[in-house]
Amino acid sequence: MTEGLLWYDADSKRPTRQKIDAAVNRYRERFGRAPNCCHVNPAQLVEHASVQVVANPRILLHHYWVGVDESLPIARPARRRGAA
Repeated sequence: MTEGLLWYDADSKRPTRQKIDAAVNRYRERFGRAPNCCHVNPAQLVEHASVQVVANPRILLHHYWVGVDESLPIARPARRRGAA
């Protein structure tokens, strides 16, 4: 990933997955497409349903760098049941 959106959220009451959700949603709003990865500090590494989370020691705690990594599959929106 060469560029993306850097999101900061130090709210200790919210889980990391929710913070990544917020960063992903903001990325979609700003760039009109879904990111497929999120770089986080290794201490905050979690699994996420819609993006691949990458441990990156260059990322400070409570910062989330979301974007599109061309070497990873592009994220597809989840289909709802019953949709044709």
